[in-house]
Amino acid sequence: MSFGETPITIIGNLTADPELKFTDSGQALARFTVASTPRTFDRDSNQWKDGTSTFFRCAAWRSLAEHVAESVGKGSRVVLSGRIRQHDWKTPEGENRSMLAVEVDDIGASLRFTTVTVNGKRTSNTAPSDNPWATDSQPTDNKPPF
Repeated sequence: MSFGETPITIIGNLTADPELKFTDSGQALARFTVASTPRTFDRDSNQWKDGTSTFFRCAAWRSLAEHVAESVGKGSRVVLSGRIRQHDWKTPEGENRSMLAVEVDDIGASLRFTTVTVNGKRTSNTAPSDNPWATDSQPTDNKPPF
């Protein structure tokens, strides 16, 4: 993350399945919307009440985009972190438009109301022998790797 960027963490539900596309250069892009709805307990009625939902348009790139498209869908509860980006453009009529979106750095399933099973192997650019935290390598001296 660069200096001056606005980080954000969002917990919410996908409003539809992620839309996976590829740029002309072959980069994967997943676009999706997350709805976050606050809940408060009303002591007078002894019930939970939903607040006003906030909808966040999100984009994930490269392998993260492909993982999102393969792993989550409409209604999935997720926890994501990313950066708020402003996008400006002109309409065909010449009007200036602007919107905020979240560029996703990391995303995972929320385990608050469900369980998940992780399938597949961890992908990394670091060779296991170079990474003391990798699960398939064991320290030779039985000392912690720090």
